[in-house]
Amino acid sequence: MGKFYDSVPVSAIVRIRDMMYTVKDPFRLDQGDVSFDAPDTFKQAVAKAMTENRTHYLPTAGIPPLRKAFAAKMQKKDGIPIGSEEEVLVSNGGTHGLYAVFHALLEPGDEVIIPEPEWPPTMAMVKAAGGVPVQVPLREELGWRWNITDVEKAITPKTRVLYLNSPNNPSGGVLTRKDIEQLAQIARDRNLWVVSDEAYEDVVYKGEHVSIASLPGMYDRTIPVYTLSKSYAITGVRVGYFAIKDPALRDRALKIILYTTSNVSSIAQYGALGAMEGSQQCIADFKTELLIRRDMFYKGLQKAAPGVFSGTPPDGAFYAFVKINADWAKSAGITGPSLSWAMAEHLIKHARIGCVPGVDFGAGCEGYMRFCTCRSREELTGALASMKETLSRVPAR
Repeated sequence: MGKFYDSVPVSAIVRIRDMMYTVKDPFRLDQGDVSFDAPDTFKQAVAKAMTENRTHYLPTAGIPPLRKAFAAKMQKKDGIPIGSEEEVLVSNGGTHGLYAVFHALLEPGDEVIIPEPEWPPTMAMVKAAGGVPVQVPLREELGWRWNITDVEKAITPKTRVLYLNSPNNPSGGVLTRKDIEQLAQIARDRNLWVVSDEAYEDVVYKGEHVSIASLPGMYDRTIPVYTLSKSYAITGVRVGYFAIKDPALRDRALKIILYTTSNVSSIAQYGALGAMEGSQQCIADFKTELLIRRDMFYKGLQKAAPGVFSGTPPDGAFYAFVKINADWAKSAGITGPSLSWAMAEHLIKHARIGCVPGVDFGAGCEGYMRFCTCRSREELTGALASMKETLSRVPAR
């Protein structure tokens, strides 16, 4: 088993992150880490937990009041018919939640339908669990949504799971209610499980967020996975959660949590409880500011890199997934086996701008770039100014 992990890829995001630590005064547009401070409700709860010496072992599934708070949130906000908090498990962030879910669900050779583009660790976690990721392209002309017919064609007798990520990372595409309903029917007809990664549920600018688990009968075959990282600006704290109705499958997932982390940090869980029980105004405030930053970046990109990048502002999440003008890159001498890697390395080296090559999100995304627009206005402005100055010095050939 040890040698098997040699075949599991490491995301370029990790490689880029390492590269950025060698850059002086970098613009960190490579990582989806919002620049906001955590809400006071979270920080006060952490301080209180420390004062009360809540630093000991906890139940592996999570502290009961937090599981109850998560269950109530999924019932009220997401419309999921959670039976009780016993169906909810607390994980070490959303990534750990997905890891536990895939390992609980998959047998060797099981296929998982995944969007393209998609956050690279998703494919890696499927492979680590013995599964086979099958990427189905999101259509840029549809606002980075699936053509549902493409999904149907990709299903084989080996398909076990349909993985949804809406809003999508990196494209920001948001599936419509009709899309979700059609996908639910496919899951029923083909007897598929659905893993619904809803990390960006609170960052939808156009349309609505619909959890497929809220549709009639779908919670029976759907595992919704959430994280507090984005909604409460606590990416480094690592608190996530998911719900599984099936007791046997839930027991498997609980074992995986036990043997990978024993229990999620006690201080983090009590802090999360404070965030869940306190005012939720920060979520709306963050979304308002993220929309401003999205529009500011896209407007600035037109001035900083005219004729270099193209794309439209996304309906959700906080990324700019833009296409590189291959003719411009060729004339500028920015070439290599991978255009997106060549461009990323050029911007990191010469403009100090962190970014992620599109090919890392799927082979079909070669020629695209991802920039994170969730950084501060000052950092975004600085990055755009550096981009403009750097690209203006590139001689056309």
